[in-house]
Amino acid sequence: MAINSKLPKNLLVARFSALGDVAMTIPVVYSACRCNPATRFIFITKPGQTGLFVNPPENLVVLGIDVNEKYRSGADLFRLFGELRSQYNIDGFADLHGVLRTFMLGIACSLHGVKWRTIRKGRMNKRALTRPRNKIMLPLLSSRARYREVFYGFGYVLEEKFKSIYGDGKGDPALFAPVTAPKGSAEKWIGIAPFAKHKGKIYPVELMEKVVEELSSQPDTKIFLFGGGEHERKVLDRWASSYPSVVSLAGRKLGFAVELALLSHLDTVVSMDSANMHLASLVNVRVVSIWGATHPYCGFKGFRQRERDIVQLPMTCRPCSVFGNKPCSRGDYHCLAGIPPHIIVNKVNSIVSKNR
Repeated sequence: MAINSKLPKNLLVARFSALGDVAMTIPVVYSACRCNPATRFIFITKPGQTGLFVNPPENLVVLGIDVNEKYRSGADLFRLFGELRSQYNIDGFADLHGVLRTFMLGIACSLHGVKWRTIRKGRMNKRALTRPRNKIMLPLLSSRARYREVFYGFGYVLEEKFKSIYGDGKGDPALFAPVTAPKGSAEKWIGIAPFAKHKGKIYPVELMEKVVEELSSQPDTKIFLFGGGEHERKVLDRWASSYPSVVSLAGRKLGFAVELALLSHLDTVVSMDSANMHLASLVNVRVVSIWGATHPYCGFKGFRQRERDIVQLPMTCRPCSVFGNKPCSRGDYHCLAGIPPHIIVNKVNSIVSKNR
């Protein structure tokens, strides 16, 4: 195949933001790297998120950039671009974020004659989907499709060349040996990630506890609880001490390498519309995802996740928010509180039984 000489040879790619947003870039970025081996891709993100990029392609460089302290101002970002251009000979910039700081990097590109393209977020369509009245209930482009558009803007070939960060395999069990013994042949391993950043995306804790209670009572079943922060740790530790074969990972600071390796051995994961849905997707594990104020139509469904594994209520007020950060207009968050626990349990059992 002939190589397009006009393509950038050293492409800067930026996505800061939340963990789930960065995780969603990985299937696209890995595919772009594998489809375009003549280009070196330099991906910049927050320092704490570089560990997500497990088993990267050879032509991918991942850098943690501190945009909260070291590179805060416009002048700092101009300096950052100069440093990156000098070190990596940057001749193109793919902005997968589309915020002020990445626009500043784009301006620096323009001043130096470097070609750049930025993401189209579809804000108008998202407003039409989430407004209180006369919603336009149509599925929007996924975030991954929007990322792909940016690469297409340079003329890159981009085919789907990603299944899992482990290819056709799974993570090394030795990585999570301090957490649990190897999985038995008859065991069912289920992950539960019950929290999210905003209330509009969190299934009520008392109802999720019923899900944990029911699943943990089933024979040959082990439950792994995922969460972070002091409040979440206390809740998950209580569940772990109250029900058999339940292990809480909250507060253990295992790191992405360990958690992703463990996730890859699970039969399924129960998650909110949150980062854990996307982490499980990176290791080719089916997710029973629970949606409240948000909706898969907004474009944030997990990579290769199935429609039939989604749990949501058909309410005329949904979705009311793209990110789940708006207060409930009804005041009762019925979109989440109205979901019976047995619906989630049945979805999980259906997936696990097919994995046997």
